[in-house]
Amino acid sequence: MNRRAPLVALVGVSGISALGLAMTLLAIPWFVLRVSGSGTQTALVAASETLGLLVSAVFGGPVVDRVGARRASIGADGLTAMAVAAVPVAHATLGLSLPGAVVLTFAMGLTRGPADTAKQVLVAEAIALAGTSVERGTGSFEGGRRIGTMLGAPLAGALIATIGPVPVLYVDAAALLLSAVLVLTLVPRPPTAPPPTATFSDNGYMRHLRDGFRFLRHDRLLLALTAMLLVTNAMDGGLNGVLYPAYGARVLHSSTLLGALITASGVGALTGATLYGWTGHRWSRRAVFALCFAVVGAPRFLLLAVGPPPALLLPALVICGLGSGMLTPVMMAVVYDRIPSRLQGRTLSLIVACALAAIPVGQLAAGVLLDHVGLAPALLVFGCTYFAATMFPFTFPVWREMDTRCSPQGPEANDGGARATAQSRPD
Repeated sequence: MNRRAPLVALVGVSGISALGLAMTLLAIPWFVLRVSGSGTQTALVAASETLGLLVSAVFGGPVVDRVGARRASIGADGLTAMAVAAVPVAHATLGLSLPGAVVLTFAMGLTRGPADTAKQVLVAEAIALAGTSVERGTGSFEGGRRIGTMLGAPLAGALIATIGPVPVLYVDAAALLLSAVLVLTLVPRPPTAPPPTATFSDNGYMRHLRDGFRFLRHDRLLLALTAMLLVTNAMDGGLNGVLYPAYGARVLHSSTLLGALITASGVGALTGATLYGWTGHRWSRRAVFALCFAVVGAPRFLLLAVGPPPALLLPALVICGLGSGMLTPVMMAVVYDRIPSRLQGRTLSLIVACALAAIPVGQLAAGVLLDHVGLAPALLVFGCTYFAATMFPFTFPVWREMDTRCSPQGPEANDGGARATAQSRPD
């Protein structure tokens, strides 16, 4: 098999998964908001998937390391497809109540989390196999995700307008199954079989979980990155899960136009990810990270609060999207550079868990603000909070470590959490 084939396959899988996810993120809140008319209920359903992601991120990382990223990705995508398909099936047969929607979206998050972590580990392995730079590999993977999001949002908007939001979920389920098949057929098995699956009765499972905590706790830059993601992900969660659907329903009065707004951000993000993938190795990671967060953060909320006509809003969101597209590749480049391969599953999952922990709070806060003070004031509150968070990389010296290129071997499992030492990357 061509050395680049697994990386190319994973870029395709990233796009297909993102297409389905973008449709789900638009269809479920739109459905709940249309049926209930309540921002709080919409926030509860959106937050339930995030809670599922959080639980799976905390406990799923060691399983990904133990059973192998390839096997975990295939199995988790299959389970997520079943959970997604259960929503339209329940709606068509028994009727979908609010508690039922909460339970099913929680199940989606519970199974989607390990799939995402496993794919991130697979990408690191594929980059090494392809012999390409980490910036180019992560930029390509992020570009695939952005293409899927860019296509999924308008497709979801058009389908919601024609057949309704619930049947759209069948498309997401099909996309997840296709992702599992592609990984099964195009991503090769590791050269050695993974160790047996850990269980909660096995001390090895909890030891592996502690290893991830220990490594994360003693890396100051990863801790700072995680803390910043706590704030920004909460704001993004409230925007994507509550405020964007409310803007589409109450200001634009069109799911198609809402899809177009998300697509505009996706166009900019795709351009940014592509640009970083090809030229990012020449730039300061810290400078890219700080400037991109400043571009993508508060300006989006201010734009929506002002409410310009779509002809002005669309190009503005394209510009904001440029920063968004570069952020994930630069963050993943730092993460892959600092975390040893043997700890990537458990440590990545913990970073994701910490980043996810505040999202339900942000979604619920957005729902409450939407119901009590209105859409524009809620957007302004979220924008100001986002702006404060984007000042962190300009303020604290620890962020300078983003430009330290290293290949850590990581703390040994029984070393009591000693700091990892930076070493030169071997050829």
